[in-house]
Amino acid sequence: MKIINTAIEGVYVIEPQVFEDNRGYFFESYNKQKMDEAGLKYNFVQDNQSMSKYGTIRGIHFQKGEFAQAKLVRVLEGTVWDVAVDLRKGSKTFGKYVAVELSAENKRQLMIPRGFGHGFSVLSETAVFTYKCDNVYNKESEGGIRFDDPDIHVDWKIKPEEAILSEKDKNAPFLKDVTCF
Repeated sequence: MKIINTAIEGVYVIEPQVFEDNRGYFFESYNKQKMDEAGLKYNFVQDNQSMSKYGTIRGIHFQKGEFAQAKLVRVLEGTVWDVAVDLRKGSKTFGKYVAVELSAENKRQLMIPRGFGHGFSVLSETAVFTYKCDNVYNKESEGGIRFDDPDIHVDWKIKPEEAILSEKDKNAPFLKDVTCF
């Protein structure tokens, strides 16, 4: 397992060691001991999975307070542009984001610590996306930031007119209007 630093402290790209032969491939998608040894000590308690079609943008979502979540995310089918936004008040990278292409082909994962917003756009016809969380979901603690927030300025790698959004994401507040941090 290869752990790669990103431009924002605490966010890591994880590349598994893939063993391929004429039958296909095998890799460890998660190994607690190796993660702990790398200083990424998380106790994952919930796994989630979604399927989305091309142009879908999910996010930017977060859980606040005692229900904040760290996430280890990856793609089982297709390709997404995955985004982690630093929402840690006082952080030197507050409001900045890291983005990485995750796909079934590259098998990369993104480790996102607590205190970050998360979202992704689907670049393939469909994508199956999965994530491990270190805390359970709590509806009252969920929050969101507009996908098109001009202060964050995420390039979602899709044309705005092709974006498919939930009503919740269309109507999420801008970062400057969120006070829960």
